[in-house]
Amino acid sequence: MPRLNNPRVTLAIIAVALVLPLVIQNFLTFQLTLVLVYAIAIIGLNLLTGFNGQFSLGHSAFYAIGAYVAAMLMDKADFPYAMTLPVAGIACFVFGFLFGLPALRLEGVYLALATFALAVATPQILKLSPLEHWTGGVQGIVVNKPEAPFGLPLTEDQWLYYFTLLITIVMTVLAHNLVASRTGRAMMAIRDNPIAARSMGINIALYKSLTFGVSALYTGVAGALGAIVVQFVAPDSFTFFLSISLLVGLVVGGVGWIPGAFFGGAFVLFVPNLAESFSKGLSGAVYGVMIIVLIYVLPTGAAGLTRAASRWWRAKA
Repeated sequence: MPRLNNPRVTLAIIAVALVLPLVIQNFLTFQLTLVLVYAIAIIGLNLLTGFNGQFSLGHSAFYAIGAYVAAMLMDKADFPYAMTLPVAGIACFVFGFLFGLPALRLEGVYLALATFALAVATPQILKLSPLEHWTGGVQGIVVNKPEAPFGLPLTEDQWLYYFTLLITIVMTVLAHNLVASRTGRAMMAIRDNPIAARSMGINIALYKSLTFGVSALYTGVAGALGAIVVQFVAPDSFTFFLSISLLVGLVVGGVGWIPGAFFGGAFVLFVPNLAESFSKGLSGAVYGVMIIVLIYVLPTGAAGLTRAASRWWRAKA
């Protein structure tokens, strides 16, 4: 897969990202913040599917768990919003690891079916009466949007954008380092040939479960950030369609290419709105046609486009 490993390009992208909130409207800043949130979740899904070969349709459940952990800590325990992120990440890591253990016996469509069941069941569980005191039931939980600290001359939306950008950069660097490490090579060996990986002494059960946990951790942190940014969580916000959207974002960005998560996040947020602008009654059909056309034109997503552009640039040089 192509890599954006040119320091000048990376610095230029970061510089543009830092300046953007100062020159655009607050609503667009809010939307770009959500793009970053979705990008973190897609990176988590990419670690599981793109680098370890496990297929999941249930990441909306981990996103919901992270969002509810953050919302409940802020609403019930008056937790600082920044401190909810590691708690949400740890909770989702444990849940993902434990879910990954029985899922070891499942592969392909059977694993997809198990994760699908998780995605469908989670919103219903959150509505249960015994949990209503904590989850708010169908009404959900409203949280306050944090203000910029230290008297910084930033609006709430601008501050949350910079806060989310910082978390996104950290999570992206950690994902790159993980993939490049010995653990990452073991993950990819399991994806490419499990039998050969086992013969080399790789503990397949352990690495699969850990990858599931790390993937859930990323998605949980994204869910916590999403709750803070949107200021509201409710069970119906985390339906199976969210899992499908994250999967679409993964494919659009490029499976097995971490920077593609940002293209995927933008697609997940903006393209459904674009489809609705064409026709509110047929927005779903328009969205489906857009996906079909995109997959036909770019079967490897943004990763393939970047690779082709890189080859063209080298040929011109």
